[in-house]
Amino acid sequence: MSAYATVGTLDHAKSASFYDATLSMIGWGVHANFPGWRGYSLGGTGEGFVLWVCEPFNSEPAVPGNGTMVGFMAKSHAAVEAFYEAALANGGTDEGAPGPRPQYGPNWYSAYLRDPAGNKLAVVFNG
Repeated sequence: MSAYATVGTLDHAKSASFYDATLSMIGWGVHANFPGWRGYSLGGTGEGFVLWVCEPFNSEPAVPGNGTMVGFMAKSHAAVEAFYEAALANGGTDEGAPGPRPQYGPNWYSAYLRDPAGNKLAVVFNG
């Protein structure tokens, strides 16, 4: 298995719609779908880094971790902006609009948001 991250969801269908829309903006797709679980990867191949979106096994509420964030690389400023707009249109909330972040590097262009379950995400072009 490749390196992966898992984020919890309170509403699997809503989170699946959110991630289907946002991740497609940077070339990602679904490669696995089980009851309460969905796996995403670049090109939907299951190769490389994988993001799992799931309901917790212990049936306790899914809560985001303090200081936890999953970052995705994009291939252009336009892809960062498309990801961000798709996120907002699919139940995400703003944590930092697309733009340069020179404190992270001279070419760092990113946006920050939360998914419908409150998990923090970043999308970055460092071109």
